[in-house]
Amino acid sequence: MEDESKNRQAISRRDFLKIVGITTATTAAVSVTGCMPGGKEEFTTPGGMTYRSFPEYGDKVSLLGFGMMRLPLQGRQGEQEQLIDQEAVNELVDYAIAHDVNYFDTSPVYVQGWSEKSTGIALKRHPREKLFIATKLSNFSDPSRENSIAMYRQSFIDLQVDYIDYYLLHSVGSSTEDFRRRYVDNGMLAFLQEERRAGRIRRLGWSFHGRAEVFDEILAMHDEVHWDFVQIQLNYSDWHYPTESFGTPNVKAEYLYGELEKRNIPVTIMEPLLGGRLSNVPQQIAVRLKQQRPEDSVASWAFRFAGTHKGVLAVLSGMTFMEHLQDNLRTFSPHEPLTQQEMDFLDETARLMRQYPTIPCNDCKYCMPCPYGLDIPAILLHYNKCVNEDKIMESRMDENYKRTRCEFLIGYDRSVPKLRQASHCIGCRQCVSHCPQSIDIPAELHRIDDYVESLKQETL
Repeated sequence: MEDESKNRQAISRRDFLKIVGITTATTAAVSVTGCMPGGKEEFTTPGGMTYRSFPEYGDKVSLLGFGMMRLPLQGRQGEQEQLIDQEAVNELVDYAIAHDVNYFDTSPVYVQGWSEKSTGIALKRHPREKLFIATKLSNFSDPSRENSIAMYRQSFIDLQVDYIDYYLLHSVGSSTEDFRRRYVDNGMLAFLQEERRAGRIRRLGWSFHGRAEVFDEILAMHDEVHWDFVQIQLNYSDWHYPTESFGTPNVKAEYLYGELEKRNIPVTIMEPLLGGRLSNVPQQIAVRLKQQRPEDSVASWAFRFAGTHKGVLAVLSGMTFMEHLQDNLRTFSPHEPLTQQEMDFLDETARLMRQYPTIPCNDCKYCMPCPYGLDIPAILLHYNKCVNEDKIMESRMDENYKRTRCEFLIGYDRSVPKLRQASHCIGCRQCVSHCPQSIDIPAELHRIDDYVESLKQETL
């Protein structure tokens, strides 16, 4: 069985090389090393994957990182819980590692608490020293020292490791008070620094969602704490045109990246596709991108943008399906930086996309489970899909009203079971505090439900 498995991986590699157009002669070549500003280095493996390294650490990290937040599911257990398809996860992880991906990012709260365990099962079958594993202290609900230390130690058990390469304070930035409550007043930051000195944590950093002033305050601790890396949301939309949360603009990714680059702090990137919205763009935008590079996927533009910034160590992608993984491998094997003309083109593209009022949901599922059984991400994503396809109507006088009305309602029922639709939201607001994008979820659900009812009653 072991030999058979190895043979399958070898075949997969040959198939992949055909897909990306890399010849046998190329794969036999030695890796290429290049110097970048700030002493950073970039490598290309014989298989084509681009790697980044910061001299202070020496880690050679694949520019494509595997985000373990959106794993394949195999079915529903009860009303809320879906079981991870471990066989599918193993297949994706094996394929990724066979094609030189070595950075895997998870959290105790991903996939309703099952991601770390699934990640541990998948990675345990590969040499530990060749992998970089990242996880987080996700102590949102109970920041007590006792619970936080228990969560930290459970990560080692679930991941089946005796050290963690990259450890993050998870989703900081809402307020200084929240940061202090979760990590300072309970002594956890000091504890984690001691764990780093002991070697059980190799790199200590944090992931950011929030306000600029909080970002600045936490970053100012660098001289004292020495942040090894920081994870930020970066994509060509958020670079200059971040979305708004509760009427307040989020921080421009350009600013976040620039402040970290000044200090030569490595950056890992989350949400390069803005929760999938930059792969499922409005039709007019998709045509615009395809006209520039007909052979490339829409998503590849966003990944190339993220990787073009030289302070970036890894760009995370949640790859639920093999075709997503293969497409990303084509983009990063090797990575082709954007030209200045292409950067300007994407900036204009981002500006045009602001004309489409999508809800800034990135399908992270932090809002789940809903105590009243709603499938919140599915509701918001269906609405966004219809916005992108220009299927949101303002009146019965709109062109193609009847057809579009039917498509919206039928698609809604197919995407979201009736008992889990927006009409069942009671406005308890439990979901709001969990949303890293600070979406006023009940307000959006009520707005969508009003729109659905107007379509059903034909009162639009």
